[in-house]
Amino acid sequence: MPTVAAIATPPGAGGIGIVRLCGPRAKEILACMFLPFSSCFENFHPWMLYRGRVLDENGEPFDDALAVFMPGPRTYTGEDMAEIHCHGGSLIVRAVLEKTLSLGARVAERGEFSRRAFLNGRMDLSQAEAVAEMIAAPSREALRYGFNRLDGLLGRRVTALREKLENLRTQVCLAVDFPEEDAECLAREDFADAVGDVMEAVQSLLAGRKRANLMQRGAVVVLAGAVNAGKSSLLNALLGRNRALVTESPGTTRDFLEEPCDLDGLPVRLTDTAGLRDAAEPVESLGVSAGRKKVREADVVVIVLDGGSLGETGARAGVCPDPAARQALALALGRPVLYAWNKCDVCMPSVFPPLWADGQPCCAVSALTGERLEEFARLLRAVTLGGEQGSAPDGVAPNLRQGAALEEALADLRELREDIAAGQTYDCCAARLDAAAARLGEVTGVAGSAEVLNGVFENFCIGK
Repeated sequence: MPTVAAIATPPGAGGIGIVRLCGPRAKEILACMFLPFSSCFENFHPWMLYRGRVLDENGEPFDDALAVFMPGPRTYTGEDMAEIHCHGGSLIVRAVLEKTLSLGARVAERGEFSRRAFLNGRMDLSQAEAVAEMIAAPSREALRYGFNRLDGLLGRRVTALREKLENLRTQVCLAVDFPEEDAECLAREDFADAVGDVMEAVQSLLAGRKRANLMQRGAVVVLAGAVNAGKSSLLNALLGRNRALVTESPGTTRDFLEEPCDLDGLPVRLTDTAGLRDAAEPVESLGVSAGRKKVREADVVVIVLDGGSLGETGARAGVCPDPAARQALALALGRPVLYAWNKCDVCMPSVFPPLWADGQPCCAVSALTGERLEEFARLLRAVTLGGEQGSAPDGVAPNLRQGAALEEALADLRELREDIAAGQTYDCCAARLDAAAARLGEVTGVAGSAEVLNGVFENFCIGK
């Protein structure tokens, strides 16, 4: 492979900037551009930092830096690597990179270092993905999930399951190749039980997927309801600052407004939307349409009710008397919903939750005074995480791509058990085993297309 170089530290000024080299000419290029201070220096001793000066194209020093050479295969990528730790000014770091390019290196592509590590067998695909996920982790729990994947826990478990399927396939092939034998090499009952054990293990891996993914990417929480129900006030209360404009005039919010928020370690994006009504004014009508779209795309919909207007009578009604709330509930079909009975400082009904809530989570809150705001935030967090209140088993959970592959493998295994029960021939069962094993292989990168690899590594930063 060609020798590549990239800036490994974030853009902008900083105390230290790192330029990373990888490839067969890493040591040669480093030696051409770095002059050690020590008069006893003879050659770069592996894994040792040397202080010296970085030289420009004229052989003149332009920075005081540290350099290290790391020979393969015991490196991040499995190839020879070198790093120059210079001062972190953007001009200096860029000059160091340009010097490496003038000596024959080329600029690394996005995720090229991690891609080389994967291709050279230093990590599987789930570990490579974990590198980018750890860098972008928005919460401590997301960091823990990413580290466990980087440590290889998920990859090892999936590999073990794939090996079980391969062993089953070997036994099935014996039954196909030697049909004249009196006894089958694998009894159907034992075959079904073995497949069931693998299915149970796959389901265990999928158990914490929702929580892990929400912790990694954050949840989209949309506030919806009637005009003047207090959506913007509730947004401000949860953020702890006045982000949205609040007036007594109906239709103040003309467009949706998104802001990040932390709910006890759960990252969310709170989205305030225009009040749901038939707006005559064109700009507000566009805002209402955008709000409806946001509700349909949300992870969780908070339907904000004007408790002061609905009052005791509204809580005792058999059907929700708020048409905007009914419309929001219809738009949120299939998504978790939380009713927020706002303005409980004006009216806290004796019957609560309202009779028409029909089992949906409901919490009284006052965005104005902050009454019950902490209780509302805890309930919102619980609703967002759904039934998965605990962490993923052993802190191991797949990301979206890996989860999709595991779901497809589970579907193949489910159909395989049905085939076994229906008395299908063993050669047909072998095809199902092949399909399930291939799906599991996609998780670690043993199986999969170039498009999958490109999709994974194009989301990396340059230099990692």
